[in-house]
Amino acid sequence: MSAPHAGENLWMRQFHPAPAAATRLVCFPHAGGSAPYFLPVSKALSPGVDVVAVQYPGRQDRRHEKCLDDIGDLADAVLPELLPLADRPLVLFGHSMGATLAFEVALRLERRGIVPLALFASGRRAPSRFRDERVHTRGDDEIIKELRLLSGTSSEVLGNEEILRMALPAIRGDYKAAETYRHTDGARLAAPIHVHYGTEDPRVDREEAGAWAEHTSGRCEIHPHPGGHFYLNDEAPHVIKAVARVCSSVTT
Repeated sequence: MSAPHAGENLWMRQFHPAPAAATRLVCFPHAGGSAPYFLPVSKALSPGVDVVAVQYPGRQDRRHEKCLDDIGDLADAVLPELLPLADRPLVLFGHSMGATLAFEVALRLERRGIVPLALFASGRRAPSRFRDERVHTRGDDEIIKELRLLSGTSSEVLGNEEILRMALPAIRGDYKAAETYRHTDGARLAAPIHVHYGTEDPRVDREEAGAWAEHTSGRCEIHPHPGGHFYLNDEAPHVIKAVARVCSSVTT
């Protein structure tokens, strides 16, 4: 079964369909992010890898839908949309909140006997590492201040008051999902985990990144990069090469 094209599936978006690709990369955006954030990744890897980006409700063309502000609920909603796309080996990639969500989706896949080739956890501390963060409880201006601190929203959006205010409900919901998440059952993946993070990221330090090793029975590789929470914007070529190596391993 081939993956649906962009627009045919509300959850799964494809910008460069690659039906002949041996592997499929599924990308999970950060808090406040959307599927087009991974458009450069799709362009770089196609047609060798079939890239699918998850579009959460409450933003862009799904802005009239209710946000899901719980990681478990999000993972439960993503799973049935992803299962038809598991007709070839999967690699999951998540940035920030998306890394936590990708981990929970991977757990659900493995419970169904589908073991991903790998999980890429980018810019996020391990599920077992908790910080008492409450950005989602703050006023709008404080959330905007946080966005500017992390530089996670494009300057075009941050500079447009009307667009920013429209996006705030989804951003707040995502922050709530990330900040109220707790990994309590100790479940581990069989899939290997590749951790990438920025050494100047105020939201994840070296120990918190390394703790991802506790969440897999396979290998865990840690890759620090120069930069902050959105190190990925500048380091994308290096990270994309790392993803490509894993995706190509299925044919070697």
